[in-house]
Amino acid sequence: MTDQVTTMEKPCFDPKELRNVFGQFATGVTVITTVAQDGTPIGLAANSFSSISLEPALVSWSLSLNAPSLSAFRHHGHFAINFLSEDSMDLAQNFSRPSDDKFAAVDWTPGVKGLPTLDRASAVLECHTISQIEGGDHEIYIGNVLKFTTGPEKPPLLFFKGKFAKLGDAL
Repeated sequence: MTDQVTTMEKPCFDPKELRNVFGQFATGVTVITTVAQDGTPIGLAANSFSSISLEPALVSWSLSLNAPSLSAFRHHGHFAINFLSEDSMDLAQNFSRPSDDKFAAVDWTPGVKGLPTLDRASAVLECHTISQIEGGDHEIYIGNVLKFTTGPEKPPLLFFKGKFAKLGDAL
């Protein structure tokens, strides 16, 4: 067996241009939540959610290494993924901005291990963190789904080309 070392090649493009390319891929909008060491609820808007596996039930998302909430997500060991619908753009905006208390005017219920689950979410996945992987300027979280709930079926809130968007007609 031969040992192989993989090195990253230096790209020859502008990262801002690449961000615009990434923006061509429409994603759903979520609010990822956890609990800080002092018991404070923590949350942020994210569009990096992805399902990985049904058996076992695994999901992933990523968080900037510069995020103020990084320590809370690293230490709690659990997170919830709250799917947003198009009528909850205000929640996405609230959890996208810096604030001392993002939960002040938000209705939520404690879930597994005290995880904040948003009452207006169209679905919630409550997860146990099984892996944290550094990936460039982000940390990738992989979680085992422990519990899920769904609310009334509503059209999803989308993010496309740097803006919120609505789902068009189904094909």
